[in-house]
Amino acid sequence: MSDVTIAFRLNGRMVSATVAPTQAALECLRDQFALTGAKLGCGEGECGACAILLDGQAALGCLTPAADLDGREVRTVEGLRDGPALGRIQAALVHEGAVQCGFCTPGMAVAAAALLAEHPAPTVEQIRRGLEGNLCRCTGYVAIVQAVQTAAEPTP
Repeated sequence: MSDVTIAFRLNGRMVSATVAPTQAALECLRDQFALTGAKLGCGEGECGACAILLDGQAALGCLTPAADLDGREVRTVEGLRDGPALGRIQAALVHEGAVQCGFCTPGMAVAAAALLAEHPAPTVEQIRRGLEGNLCRCTGYVAIVQAVQTAAEPTP
């Protein structure tokens, strides 16, 4: 099979890339666009470190074929920023001390963005379900859940 050219909206701008049929979306985003926030953790869809938003829904970049990005809206953790400042979710993760090593943080932030888009004022149970599949080995989940609650609060 030969490489294919795809075009998609990435963090708000149209881009194109030439990808191999076996290439994962995560590889494409990291290698061709230098968006290194999403990490390759397990490579099997178990840890969530590779999470991206695909048409507003959390997706695993390590399992999503790059060719599937064609014609879609893709948002990475870098796309959650608010101009030069951290985005609401990212700032809440820092404020609540929900980051330590930082490896899981991009995936957690992306999962939280998808959750808050669907449930702007989620319950604790909705937050826990929304973050399922995102593993953290450093902080545990209490501070992460608090951060999502903080991000969900309306701004004054």
